[in-house]
Amino acid sequence: MLQVKFKNNMIINFLKNNFYEFWIALRYTRLKSRNFISFISLTSIIGITLGVTALIVVLSVMNGFKSELQSKILSVASDIEVVKIGANLKDWRQLRLNFKDLDNISAIAPFTNNQAMLSLGKYNRGVIVRGIDPNLEPKVSDLNLKIKEGGEFNLIRNKYEILIGTDIARYFGLSVGDKISLISSQANYSPIGMLPRLKQFKIKGIFEVGMYEYDAGLVLIHLNDAQTLFQMNSLISGLRVKLNDLNQTRKTASLISGIFDNSDNLVVTDWTRQHANLFAAIQMEKKVMFIILTLIIAVAAFNIVSTLVMGVTEKKSDIAILRTLGATKKSILFIFMWQGILIGIVGTFLGILLGTTISLNIDVIVPFIEGIFGVQFLSKDIYYISVLPSKLLLSDVIFIGTMSLFLSIIATIYPSIRATRIEPATALKYE
Repeated sequence: MLQVKFKNNMIINFLKNNFYEFWIALRYTRLKSRNFISFISLTSIIGITLGVTALIVVLSVMNGFKSELQSKILSVASDIEVVKIGANLKDWRQLRLNFKDLDNISAIAPFTNNQAMLSLGKYNRGVIVRGIDPNLEPKVSDLNLKIKEGGEFNLIRNKYEILIGTDIARYFGLSVGDKISLISSQANYSPIGMLPRLKQFKIKGIFEVGMYEYDAGLVLIHLNDAQTLFQMNSLISGLRVKLNDLNQTRKTASLISGIFDNSDNLVVTDWTRQHANLFAAIQMEKKVMFIILTLIIAVAAFNIVSTLVMGVTEKKSDIAILRTLGATKKSILFIFMWQGILIGIVGTFLGILLGTTISLNIDVIVPFIEGIFGVQFLSKDIYYISVLPSKLLLSDVIFIGTMSLFLSIIATIYPSIRATRIEPATALKYE
């Protein structure tokens, strides 16, 4: 105990002798005092803390939402797709050889894409039917990891097996092993007229991506079964390309495009273009939320102005005594600037601590709140995902902390300059 007191006295003496402006500011900022100025300092600290906390949490949620949405989309969609304008691809194996050796390409798989209708009794639903090669598809998507029931991704050729989403299964009341009819958008012509093409498929598995768009509107069948049902012979709709580095998506797509001649009528699209509007909207929302929540920090930071102005008024005699003892205007300026900066530092530190804690544990906090109030914050048929994600970025924390301190420093300038204009004789005249 004595050692702790001795160390504290050493620190205090060091500050007095070398940084007396900081030491005086620290005494003025202490919240042990029961005067009104200390109360305003406390409210300023709380305001900055709440503003920084809110900004960190909101940006972390926006980052998490973008990352989670990107992950879910890319688990089903393609990093890059190669398709032909107004037609299907033939001799796709030879086409694949043209660009499979590019540095950033991990795997390539063929696919077919057609519209059809699922039918069971009086219930019908339009779906996208994707024909896949079950041996190659796991290399370009993560759908094999999304199987919730059935546990198998191995569709067998000519067995007419199908994989459906959880919302489709719920709509029709289906489970693994049941059968359902798939009606093609194409038709057969007969002497009695036009007849729809339909085939009965057996449910091989049920997947859950977590996005309503896919769980309620996508089914998977074997590539050869799709070619037979939709009369495509050996043609495919396109090639799906998996990349090693998603940050190089645009560059790799350009390299692939440069390989083909214009006469081939081939189009190379990537996930950044296919979902550009969605991700642009998320980025815009993030910027707007940042601006709005920054105003909270600004309001809290400029409460420091009123704190210091009232402090200057209350401490006129102290300022006059310091001036008569030899303190310069520069020292008086630093005393009140340090007081405001200390408020900003404490508020920013507490805000960062609280914000990072909430952001890192939001997967526990949100379900707890949902359980208490019996509500669901996110419905996947509206918000694409059903959980509130969070992704804390160090760059965001550093930027928010820096901005908060900067606003706190700006708020100290006027009151500190005002303190330097106090004349000792005038201040002590009525003391």
